[in-house]
Amino acid sequence: MDFSIAAILAQDGMTNGAMYALLALALVLVFSVTRIIFIPQGEFVAFAALSLANIQTGQFPPVAMLLLIAGALCLLKELLAFWRASQHTAVAWRKLLSDAARLVLFPVCLILLCRWLPLQALALPLQVLLALCLIIPLGPMLYRLAYQPLAEASTLVLLIVSVGVHLAMSGIGLLMFGAEGVRTRAYSEAQWQVTDGLMISGQSLVVILVALLLIVGLSLYFERSLQGKALRATAVNRLGAQLVGIGTRQAGRLALTLAAALGALCGILIAPMTTVYYDSGFLIGLKGFVGAIVGGLVSYPLAAGGALLVGWLESYSSFWASAYKEVIVFTLIIPVLLWRSLHTTAHDEEEEA
Repeated sequence: MDFSIAAILAQDGMTNGAMYALLALALVLVFSVTRIIFIPQGEFVAFAALSLANIQTGQFPPVAMLLLIAGALCLLKELLAFWRASQHTAVAWRKLLSDAARLVLFPVCLILLCRWLPLQALALPLQVLLALCLIIPLGPMLYRLAYQPLAEASTLVLLIVSVGVHLAMSGIGLLMFGAEGVRTRAYSEAQWQVTDGLMISGQSLVVILVALLLIVGLSLYFERSLQGKALRATAVNRLGAQLVGIGTRQAGRLALTLAAALGALCGILIAPMTTVYYDSGFLIGLKGFVGAIVGGLVSYPLAAGGALLVGWLESYSSFWASAYKEVIVFTLIIPVLLWRSLHTTAHDEEEEA
């Protein structure tokens, strides 16, 4: 391996690691706020990529119908809760009408837009925006349907629910998109030659820059905004957040909304670089999970660093032993878990002493 090959592999590893870092941050966010190991994170990646491909080919994105069905089920649960309430105040009526507009009217408007607009002729930013609008609302709806009724359950129960949700969404993805893989148009065809044999593509720069902007934006969101501070408070002490009036249900919905947004953006960024299938998101999300494990599912900087390590390890493993690159990447979990286990045991013993 000469310098040019090493530099190309480093560039590929950084590009992949940037996407894994976004998924790792989303997983850490969801776990720290809700104690949910969010296995379905990868489905948002695949659904976003496949929906953007549908839009770019002028096809109706079937995820719009899934959004309407999920919204209708959420509204039905809200109606049942409203019916069981002892008093139907004006505030409750306004909330119900707001829920109806958000859960049903908004998906209906998206369906009409997808039917009437010339999707294939839209500008690329509008196509991306439409795909995001189709995918992101699935996050809070999923929390309302699957996780909110079990919000106080143990982590093991929530993990079992996550596995069930992942399997259900994977089957739904096969039903909606079929088994064929797709790619979308590249966001940039530019290339710059740095040295003899080393080219930097505009697509890689787009991925890295978007990832950096999102990481900085998330940092500012948690540090400066009231909602971000509420999420941090819920992550630090769930009971304490409830005592000071922070709604943990709203925090859970917001956490899954951000996770869905990060997953959808990853899918849109990765779609021009690799062929995406209905089940491709699981493997991509699993690599983000490895990065999150490095951070102990609590540290954002360590999770991002671990995800970059996964990207570089995958890239160089594909050169030295391409048949075993997945094994090498996932084997990284073992020493991290061993170290975490020894560290946690010592910490527990100190607390008992």
